[in-house]
Amino acid sequence: MSKKVLMVGWHPDAVNYEKWPALTPEKLEASLRADEKKLNDLGFNASLGFIHSSESAANDVETLLSNATFDVVLIGAGVRKDDDHFLVFERLVNVVHEHAPEARIAFNTGPTDSDAAVLRWT
Repeated sequence: MSKKVLMVGWHPDAVNYEKWPALTPEKLEASLRADEKKLNDLGFNASLGFIHSSESAANDVETLLSNATFDVVLIGAGVRKDDDHFLVFERLVNVVHEHAPEARIAFNTGPTDSDAAVLRWT
């Protein structure tokens, strides 16, 4: 049975692209989908779990975790590395800890190396 992976990150429509002028919603989604495919091609059962706002992020992830059991929950760099989202990141770590205590928590450095992050914890 393949390990289930939830990849948590901002929905492409929720990102402030002024911070990353070379990035567009289409480019971000393509990168995220490619990362998801790479994990699935490696034999994982990976799925994207989008958060939509700072206010709804904890509830978004809690809902995702209540609908399935995951072996690894990856919180993306777009949440973790942006100082404007520090409190969102902190809340998400605690939501995962509370609602998926058996899951490993992983962190990528961007939307192209989720496979390395997941492989570290499986």
